[in-house]
Amino acid sequence: MKRTLLRVSGDDREKFLHGLLTRDVPETGLGYAALLTPQGKYLADFLTFRDADALYLDVATDFAAGLAQRLTMYRLRSKVAVEDAGLTVARGLDDMPDGAMADPRPGMGWRHYGATGGDGVDWDAVRVANIVPESGIELIPGESYILEMGFERLGGVDFRKGCFVGQEIVARMKHKTELRKGLVRVRGAVVPGAGITNAGRDAGTVHTVSGDRALAYLRFDRADGMETDAGPLALD
Repeated sequence: MKRTLLRVSGDDREKFLHGLLTRDVPETGLGYAALLTPQGKYLADFLTFRDADALYLDVATDFAAGLAQRLTMYRLRSKVAVEDAGLTVARGLDDMPDGAMADPRPGMGWRHYGATGGDGVDWDAVRVANIVPESGIELIPGESYILEMGFERLGGVDFRKGCFVGQEIVARMKHKTELRKGLVRVRGAVVPGAGITNAGRDAGTVHTVSGDRALAYLRFDRADGMETDAGPLALD
């Protein structure tokens, strides 16, 4: 999926993003974070980093315009500018080139900004192997909850940073409830978009497929005896 790099500059950039994102931009290297609705639902996820003059959000291109618009809406009187940085994004799994940074999500390799090439990777297979959701596939704006999508394991949320948009709902899901649904890896008769059932009851949906494995959004209490129209499934 194509990526766009948004540049957030201005004197208030740190305070501005601190009050919005699920995790602050790290002092060095890449971070992973999201912007949520006030109801705690996913809007966009991105990798983050900084230089001396600005903070950067590496976001799926299909989500970039909406994210920039939402950030601008929150800007109010803050001294902040949001713009397309105009930089290319290269990524890979092989030896990390000079100037690249490690993706903080497990198994996801490196990113190099302002460079080209270094890809040729089956990223769907990598994501399935490491249970990493993708914007617009497993992560659905206005619907997904980030804890169900594994953001705590992926380092995409910080419960110690204080308030961010949707924080109250995320904290309640973390501390006061037990997750009943979530993103898992399954193996068997996997077809993208297929409904998963258990004894005729809805149990979930298959999303990204790689060979006979896939990422699926699943009701945990219906994991035993799963099937699709194509055949049986099991947790992998």
